[in-house]
Amino acid sequence: MTIDAALFRQAMSCFASGVTVVTANYQDTLYGLTVSSFTSLSLEPRLILVCIDQNTRNYHALTGAGHFGVNILASDQEHLSRHFAGANKDDWSQLAYRIGQTGAPLLEGALVGLECAVHSLLPGGDHTVVVGEIRSISIEDKEPLVYCRASYHQLQPRI
Repeated sequence: MTIDAALFRQAMSCFASGVTVVTANYQDTLYGLTVSSFTSLSLEPRLILVCIDQNTRNYHALTGAGHFGVNILASDQEHLSRHFAGANKDDWSQLAYRIGQTGAPLLEGALVGLECAVHSLLPGGDHTVVVGEIRSISIEDKEPLVYCRASYHQLQPRI
């Protein structure tokens, strides 16, 4: 059975998720990419995974740096998601960030900043599954940015 690509994309867009920007410092140059495929993987050891499109121009930097950051964006950071999904994703000149303990850049104001060492790279169709072992965690008291059906949303508090 063949599944139509547009139908598959539409179905996957119905899954609401947080928004992440994966960052790396590769050969003294900063890289970042908005990534929707992110999840926790293991408690022992502490592992997460992100999936990187092999055709993105930042692919080799994000998979080859040895360390990377995962920035889970806060509700007021839609502009960062758009920036790192766009054509100027390599321009860091107007961005607030800090260099973490591993050398990976972390975006200021993110809900969560994870610093990871590359644990393994696994094939996943036209993507590579990058498994990261957590080296450092920072958390802010903010609300998450949510993405569903090709648009951004904010969570509403339960009453």
